[in-house]
Amino acid sequence: MFDSSRPGELVESAPPRVTLRNAFAHPFDSAIAAARTCYAPRLITPEEITDKQRLNVGAATFYSGHHTVYQHAHFEFGLENVSRQFVWSFLHAHPFYNSEQQSQRYVRLDRAQAYVPPVSLFFDEKSKEIYEGAICRAWNYYRELSALLIGDARNILYDIWHVSPMSHPRRLQKIERSAEKRAIEIARYVLPIAAFTTMVHTLSGIVLHRLWRMCSASDTPSEARAIIGEMVSQVKTLDAPFFDRFETEPLEELPEWKSIPQNPNAGESFAREFDVKLYGKTSRLVDYSPNALGVIAESYRAVAGLAASQCSDADALDRLLNPARNLYRLETLNVGVHAPMMRALQHANYTFAKKISHTADSQDQRHRMVPGSRPLLTLADTREPDYITPALVAANPRAKETYDRAMQEAWSAKNQLLDRGVPLEIALYLLPNAKSIRLHESGSLLHLLHKWTMRTCFNAQEEIFQASMDEIAQLREVHPELARYIGPPCHLRAGITTPICTEGSHFCGVKVWLDFPNTPRRI
Repeated sequence: MFDSSRPGELVESAPPRVTLRNAFAHPFDSAIAAARTCYAPRLITPEEITDKQRLNVGAATFYSGHHTVYQHAHFEFGLENVSRQFVWSFLHAHPFYNSEQQSQRYVRLDRAQAYVPPVSLFFDEKSKEIYEGAICRAWNYYRELSALLIGDARNILYDIWHVSPMSHPRRLQKIERSAEKRAIEIARYVLPIAAFTTMVHTLSGIVLHRLWRMCSASDTPSEARAIIGEMVSQVKTLDAPFFDRFETEPLEELPEWKSIPQNPNAGESFAREFDVKLYGKTSRLVDYSPNALGVIAESYRAVAGLAASQCSDADALDRLLNPARNLYRLETLNVGVHAPMMRALQHANYTFAKKISHTADSQDQRHRMVPGSRPLLTLADTREPDYITPALVAANPRAKETYDRAMQEAWSAKNQLLDRGVPLEIALYLLPNAKSIRLHESGSLLHLLHKWTMRTCFNAQEEIFQASMDEIAQLREVHPELARYIGPPCHLRAGITTPICTEGSHFCGVKVWLDFPNTPRRI
């Protein structure tokens, strides 16, 4: 099923491909019309806008910071041949976008397709040879681990689903497909963050302006400038004034780069200090709203027009969190911010320090209402391997030996490039998906509830699941009154509504709702 030997394999690379799939027909005139509507007795249409208004209203709104008028126009792009490092470090590092991205968890990557920088003064042919060799080796390890892990995944799934000689062939086929997906999900940890991805990416006009201005503010400034520059170019082709009127140009000097440490071991020092403060947890609560219970209760009573004598704090919390009394908790549409009473949960906030892999954090950052301050890897690089090991790998000695060897070789190639004078921006692309990311993350209880509901499901990515379980356990310690009704959808829905599991045919096979949070997750 998995062929790990590909002699003479070459890295497939290509320039980024940007396609403007959908857009407003007249984004600039639409913005000016929206601005004029604010001061008009009627709705102004884009067709009414004059050259004088484009000049005067455009400048007045843009340069004074009244940017909401440029938020109406949205642009839907297709992005191909872009690295996962670029997506993580820049494109998904803010909350104002929407993406549908090719999944490494469920799509088997048979070919070594990755970002390869162009040859330059600081990246010569020999450096390129080292770079591409490391990528090819990583892909071979990916195939090897996929083959090593599928048997373990199959055995666990057979046990969960009580497979016997009498089991129907279709059931066995379904489990086999699931085992393969579990194997490649874990094997992807050895793939380089240079690996290509494909996505549909939608954002507003003002966000595109900001991305162009800030395209140097990441670990991938060269790639970002090329991709965002092409996005801007295609919008200019559609409607040149949307950018040409303002002459927005990328910032060249950023405050972050002025703090570059002179100590070459600064990354190791930071990592050690951070890890000590985690006390062995994946995610550790470092700050929270101490008066959360009272503030939430008061906020609920303000929404409901109730006095404390009519609704105690305990009753208010139960009305908000108990799914038997608050049907919003059972909604899969996530209507919390639209529900007046649920907005009371916005006033309790929690901050966590956490350590997860690059690949897990790439998923975790999609919870855009629980933002994180993520590291610039160019400022936190380590000479020594620094990575996360998934449980399925740790339980298989042969897979663990292969995995550790892949990690050593990835860091060795990265360090070899650095020793040749290759910039960190380029060398970092060779780091594996397993690279440890240390960050702080904050969110209101309202948005954390949604995240914890989704990510304590046994189908959630392993590390994010474990981080969420850590977070709920610590919430239970400081605010037990809030933690009673937190868990996966099945935990909330059992005994109240059907279906208990909202995953349909993707049901994990474990009746988690019978004993959450004590039911162990095996895969």
